Amino acid sequence: MRVLVTGGSGYIGSHVCRLLLERGDTPIVVDDVATGRAERVQGMVLHRLDVSGDGAVARLADIMRSESVAAVIHFAARKQVPESVARPLWYSRQNIGGVRNVLDAMVTAGVPALIFSSSAAVYGDARGVVAEDAPTEPVNPYGRTKLAGEWLVADAARAHGLRAISLRYFNVAGAGWPELADRAVLNLVPMVLERLDAGAPPRIFGDDYPTPDGTCIRDFVHVLDIAEAHLAALDSLSSVAVPHRALNVGTGQGASVHDVVEGLRERRADAPRAEVLARRAGDPAAVIADVDQIERELGWRAQRGLNEILDSAVSAWRGASG
Repeated sequence: MRVLVTGGSGYIGSHVCRLLLERGDTPIVVDDVATGRAERVQGMVLHRLDVSGDGAVARLADIMRSESVAAVIHFAARKQVPESVARPLWYSRQNIGGVRNVLDAMVTAGVPALIFSSSAAVYGDARGVVAEDAPTEPVNPYGRTKLAGEWLVADAARAHGLRAISLRYFNVAGAGWPELADRAVLNLVPMVLERLDAGAPPRIFGDDYPTPDGTCIRDFVHVLDIAEAHLAALDSLSSVAVPHRALNVGTGQGASVHDVVEGLRERRADAPRAEVLARRAGDPAAVIADVDQIERELGWRAQRGLNEILDSAVSAWRGASG
């Protein structure tokens, strides 16, 4: 199958492209490489394009036709919450405009299948074990762009006969291959590793939550499991009659921030002890994905645990630093 992957040079997108290639499919990467890395998709077809930009619809439709694309996986988006708060109009143009252009091009070119990269941010301040029927009440512009993207995908699927799945990621971490590791210091694992590199103590925001060790609990899922979920979703699209579904992608298990930080410290020589700071506003005590629906519908379940996540992240980080 020839699959167009927007944002394919990014962290998650490049893992999906690698798995597609390994199983004999052909990934066609469309990316402006503003936040990605072209070397991650070396040897693959790469069309440099901002999918949210002027003229993107016609260019995307031409690529889809000339490359004989059968399906699209849409990752290309911005994802920094503070930046989305500071620049909400730009985030709307980038994230909502991007998925609108991709859908418009798909309809024009007759491409029938889409996997949309969404986020657990659509649940907002959800707490505990979160299923797909939980209220979607995002609390920041980034989360709202993802929810609006899901709505647009669902509406276009119903109106134009598409088949689509929105995948709501929980806390993605680790690396399948060192050269594809997460280099953006935006999430807990790379943030801790960056501070350890500098000889600085990693930070824990609050240790007085109603959890076993007092720190927040989150659902950390290996990036390779996330990538495999995309392939399972892609393979399911031709066999279902429902135009659009939204599915959680997580492990169904929680790990505390303390466990993650200490696990990373143990893998680094002479790592300083963690520094405990005050709670951050809005951090719920525990958020874990309910993954029954994705296992029931796609037969997918995460196969890797926290140790594999931390081992792969540290090994990849060490390779990049050394």
